[in-house]
Amino acid sequence: MHPPRTVLVIGGGAAGNALTLLLRRAGIAVDLIEAKADWNATAGSGITLQGNALRVLRTLGVWERVADSGYAFDSAGITTPDGTVLHVQHDLRTGGDDLPATVGMQRPHLQQILIDAVRGSGASIRLGTRAVSLDQDADGVSVRFTDGSANRYDLVVAADGVGSATRAAVGITDRPEPTGMAIWRVAAPRPAGVTRTDLAYGGPAYIAGYCPTSDSTLYAYVVEGRRDRATIPPESYADEMRALARHYGGNWPEITAEITDPAQVNYAWFDRMLVEGSWHRGRVVLAGDAAHCCPPTLAQGAAMSLEDAAVLAELLTGGRPWDDDLFQAYYERRVPRVRAVVEASVQIGQWQLDGVRDADLPGLMTRTMTMLKELP
Repeated sequence: MHPPRTVLVIGGGAAGNALTLLLRRAGIAVDLIEAKADWNATAGSGITLQGNALRVLRTLGVWERVADSGYAFDSAGITTPDGTVLHVQHDLRTGGDDLPATVGMQRPHLQQILIDAVRGSGASIRLGTRAVSLDQDADGVSVRFTDGSANRYDLVVAADGVGSATRAAVGITDRPEPTGMAIWRVAAPRPAGVTRTDLAYGGPAYIAGYCPTSDSTLYAYVVEGRRDRATIPPESYADEMRALARHYGGNWPEITAEITDPAQVNYAWFDRMLVEGSWHRGRVVLAGDAAHCCPPTLAQGAAMSLEDAAVLAELLTGGRPWDDDLFQAYYERRVPRVRAVVEASVQIGQWQLDGVRDADLPGLMTRTMTMLKELP
């Protein structure tokens, strides 16, 4: 009989937390390390979770808390910049008919729900800790940490995000590349009329949208062309976002009036990346944003990370040897689905950058969402 398995999970975001929960449920010993001392518990404004993400969260045992914390809806509106509704699209329930099509929620609330679950799982957790070195052989990985300690593991999972230091440390040279767009985001009180996501195309920005995140909150976002971040001082963030948002009507004037605190406004570029060939080197395996990232034009970033964790955990707990064949099977199972999402997400933005007016946006979105209804 194989001795008890040990896994190091590097990164306490969606993929790392989900994988930790699933492996602990199977009785596997897990150490989770997170570079940030606060475990990212307050980072971010809002997040849109579609049904395929909700399906994994239900598997993790946290769906009820997510449902209580978030705001569920089943449609998205397309508006003109002045707020006139042109079309309301009823969304596919990609997680199945017993789950909403979409739940919007405050990102820190989702993170706290996952943190609480991981803490209750029996995993060993170390915050403010990084891996300094990973020395592999055929049977495992010896890891040294920033606090001077060291340990040995059967497997290391790099779930340390789009800027993954682990990815680079094992010789995978892929890095995120900017797509040419950037996004302003802010959390704000929810006007009573906001009961779904609405997207306005045109005006001074490519997209102006919002998503309800609870009975009293939403997050709003404005997408523009990428600018040099060094030329935008953080103290001007609220002014910059408000200057774009003030051109939009409907619910926007009420939202725009709340964009006052630059510390609550986030500015980020849209990036793309998909590691090809394999997502592992020896016994170090990538998951989530460390393996792939895409613009949020389909709101599938967190969903893809959660699905990575579900598929990897299924394979690791299925009784197969933990070897190259298993790790390659993980990649081959995930990459067609992830590639479709990355390419569609990038294409939506590229059509806007190129000013294409007759793009088959509804067709592309419908095809992608229909694919996502299938189990990963």
